[in-house]
Amino acid sequence: MISRRKFIQAGVILATFPKQIVLAGRRLFRNNFQVPTLEMGRRVGKDVYFDLNIQSGQTAILPNKLTPTLGVNQSFLGVTLRANKGDRVHINVNNHIDETSTLHWHGMKLPAKADGGPHQPIYPNGSWLSEFDIIQDASTLWYHSHQLHKTAEQVYHGLAGLFILDDDKSKSLNLPIDYGIDDIPVIIQDRDFKQNGAFAYMTSMRDRMMGKRGKTVLVNGVINPVLKVKKSLVRFRILNGSNARTYHLSFDDHREFHIIGSDGGLLEQSHTTKRLRLAPAERVEILVDVSDGRMPILRHKSRHKQEQGRGMMGMMSGMMDDGKDMDILQIDASQATKSNRSIPANLVKHDNPKPSEVVKERKMVLEMKMGPMMMFGGNSFSINGKAMEIDRIDEVVKAGSTEIWTIENNSMMAHPFHIHDVQFKIISRNGGVRGHELGFKDVVYVRPNETVRVVMKFPEFSDAKIPYMYHCHILEHEDRGMMGQFTVV
Repeated sequence: MISRRKFIQAGVILATFPKQIVLAGRRLFRNNFQVPTLEMGRRVGKDVYFDLNIQSGQTAILPNKLTPTLGVNQSFLGVTLRANKGDRVHINVNNHIDETSTLHWHGMKLPAKADGGPHQPIYPNGSWLSEFDIIQDASTLWYHSHQLHKTAEQVYHGLAGLFILDDDKSKSLNLPIDYGIDDIPVIIQDRDFKQNGAFAYMTSMRDRMMGKRGKTVLVNGVINPVLKVKKSLVRFRILNGSNARTYHLSFDDHREFHIIGSDGGLLEQSHTTKRLRLAPAERVEILVDVSDGRMPILRHKSRHKQEQGRGMMGMMSGMMDDGKDMDILQIDASQATKSNRSIPANLVKHDNPKPSEVVKERKMVLEMKMGPMMMFGGNSFSINGKAMEIDRIDEVVKAGSTEIWTIENNSMMAHPFHIHDVQFKIISRNGGVRGHELGFKDVVYVRPNETVRVVMKFPEFSDAKIPYMYHCHILEHEDRGMMGQFTVV
């Protein structure tokens, strides 16, 4: 048994373990919801200065055990960064762990040298300064390790956090915006644990083939948290921070909620639904009305049963999804007071890329090679027949140009495809485009044997030598070759 004093001495504690409570005839989850620390930086006019430390620690995730973890300015996961459109940010990152790492600003439009990809390594005891102007609209972005061949392991152990952008248009909409009160970050991850409390990573052939999927879901580092909301209208900024699992989210009481944002910011109109799909690295912003004072549970509903009897597709679905429903978090609205915020039907007008201005079309074919190479290691994942090579530039893009990319998935499992430096619009996919996919995106979910087309306008940043990445955001696939590089000139 580890004493509470030992937990406190270990550093930041992200989980507490009160006795289970029964309220209004319903049993509440055991653990308190934890809101990541908000870091606004040091502001001098429009210049904002952040100091970040990549560090190791021990975190109380399981009862009476400490888990060795990685974090940014805390023992596990990262603090939430927040800045405004028009700011110039200066982010000094210090590496205090014993291996090389990076921090990539996922979803940000910025110069290649500031991107934080594999070409900006931060060596042990070293530091890196990333400076750039925030030129995009309000959105929920994130940051994470992007170390070559080590991204999956470092993210799994905790190197990830949110980066929230604000602007005047979003502030004028009367949306919930009080961080930790009615504006709530929700980082969903799945993990496996060893008997001693340490994370269990890459323990099976399935982990290597399908990407690492854990049996335990964490929200902001806490298992089965209950959020005691203070207001009757709540904004959730949800990040699928898992290495490989796609979540199918809905509330157990089948209540409706309102999708207001996607990867790249607010939608043009809010979208009412009862369920959504969120692939690795995707973000969605939703509004949930809990004025009824109830205690709904947000859940992941497995899609495996729908695939049973479909041969190889069914087998692959079972390996990917485990056939297991999972509780994500619970809301306790019993003490919520009436919100003065609203659910606007109309949000922001989008400046969409114009197909008439397209100067180039490219095709990205995602492939997995079956056989011994996949089973036992090696670069069995590729794009356009090529596995990632750090010294090879695969594509050259013209700054400020508009392009259409066709992403074709020739494998038997879905892949979330991510492009650095841009936000794109999905223009065609099987079954149409709906929900958060109507907004600007930097990750698109591509089903097996599906072809998706996206259109994007590249920012004016140019650098003939330092490339950006495009890759599958199943992190084990990225690490094993399903990634390419492009420069903007």
